[in-house]
Order: sequence, then C-alpha cells, then structure tokens
Amino acid sequence: MSAEILAFPSGGTSDRAGGTSDRPDRSGGSPGAEVPGARHRAGAPAPVLVGCSHGTDDPAGREVIRALLDDVRAARPDLDVREAFVDVQQPEVADVVTAVVTPAAVARGPEGVADAARPGDTDPGAGVGRPGDAVVVPLLLSAGFHVAVDVAAAVEDRGPGTGSAAAATPLGPDPRLVALLADRLAEAGVRPDDAVVVAAAGSSRPGAARGVETLAAGLRERHAGPVTVGYGAMAEPTVPDAVAAARAALAPGARVVVAAYLLAPGFFYDRVLAAGADVVTAPLAPDPRLTAIVLDRYAEAAETLAAR
Repeated sequence: MSAEILAFPSGGTSDRAGGTSDRPDRSGGSPGAEVPGARHRAGAPAPVLVGCSHGTDDPAGREVIRALLDDVRAARPDLDVREAFVDVQQPEVADVVTAVVTPAAVARGPEGVADAARPGDTDPGAGVGRPGDAVVVPLLLSAGFHVAVDVAAAVEDRGPGTGSAAAATPLGPDPRLVALLADRLAEAGVRPDDAVVVAAAGSSRPGAARGVETLAAGLRERHAGPVTVGYGAMAEPTVPDAVAAARAALAPGARVVVAAYLLAPGFFYDRVLAAGADVVTAPLAPDPRLTAIVLDRYAEAAETLAAR
C-alpha cells in the first residue's frame, strides 16, 4: 500500500547570493516588539547562533533546513547565523563552535601576538577572528542522543582566553509544535474518526520519548479519533507496527493517517512513507512558528551566557 502525501508546504526560495527573496515573512514578529535574544553583555556582540541539525543526504531535506535558517536570518538580520551538523554533513557542530570561541584561529600580528589580545585594543569588536560567544540551537525535535552527547560536547569550555558557548534546548516539546502538527493534519484532510499515528525519529534516550508523548497528548486534545506514537528507530513501537496496530482497531470507513513529526524530508521520512499508512502529512518545516521557536531557544540560552 502506498501512502498519499498531502499538503506538502511550499514557498519561495531565497537568493543565496545576497539578492532579494520571494520567501514570505516567517518571523512572526511585529514592529516595535522586543527582539528575542538581543540583550547580551554590555559592549559585546550577540552570540553567534549555530543552528545544528542532524544532517541528511536528501537534497530536498537540506534545502528545507537551509530555508529554516534563512527565515531565522530574515527575522534577526543582526545575528550571525551559522549552520552545523551532528552527522552526515559538514561542518561538524564542534568545529563551528571552535571557530567562534577559540582565539587560536585569529590572525596574528607581526610580534606573534593574537590580534584579539593586542595591548591597548579596547574595541571588543575590532580585529579579525576575535573569540566570540556561541549558542547552539539544536534543530531537533527531541532531547535525544545527539543533544545529550554531540551538542553538549560542542559547547564545552575551551579554556582561558576563549569565548563561551551554551546549548539551547531542542525545539520540542512545545505547544506551538502541537498546533503546527495539527495544521499539517488538517491540510492533509484528516477526518474525525481517522486513527492518527505520530511518527517520530526515535532515540535510545527516555527523555526523547517523553517529549513525543507530551506532543501526542496535546494532539489528542485536538483530534477526536485515536492518537498513538511510532518511532523510526531506537524505540518502540516502530512506525510500521504502530500503523498496523491502528489499522487493526480502525473504525469502519476510517483511515490511518501518519502525522510526520519530522522537520524535513530525508531518511526517516522515506521510512514513514513506506510504513503502510493511508495518508502521510508533510514534514513540519518551513513554518513561522519554527522560526519563532528557534529564536526563543536562542534567547533563553543567550541569557545564560549574559549571566556568566
């Protein structure tokens, strides 16, 4: 059985050469509103926002993540926003953070003294390659292995004379993700009696599953039919097993609809499409609510750096 894919989000693509963009404004902000994450230590530039995703070989998936970060840049043009990965793609998140916070990477003057530490240099923004601060925002929906291990290692202290780094919490759980997933279901034409299976990537970390269950609980408040959970890997039930169980208990005339709790197309989304559902929703990104969540996570972590 092949699943029908409905309501894949579409939008314009940005001109990455620095020109204009036909991408709609997804910042979700309003004129005069306080800019999230704008406060930092007096005289210091705002921390670099490192958007760290899993990485994928899928060209469409890569484009979706770039689009999400482009939306973040559009919402906060004052920020230095960089892309990093924990697997598959380069650059690795630890390398991106090191390039920001470590003065060893700066140009050195004729006396061999790093420009970032030259005597009489009082301008904290002067010089090439000055050590700065970084906030890694995991572009991941759950607090799984990569957040606990790879991202945590990437923000470890590099020692005296270096900048600081902090890890934000992952994007989920968040009530806005519940609303976003509910919208994807509505776009796909979900019916009140359809059985919904929330398909998440999966993790060996219990905290990740708790986050997915929190999201599913929120979705149950919005959908009259049954809502269960399945995982792509490292947790049970698998998505195919969850789909089969939902079909076995299906009301007459109802369908099994998979709500893809995934940011972008790629390996796990392909597996979801092959899991035997009648309908599969589009991935979550891009969407202005994701842009807002990324900036909120950044702002929270930036405040911890400002307090150090």
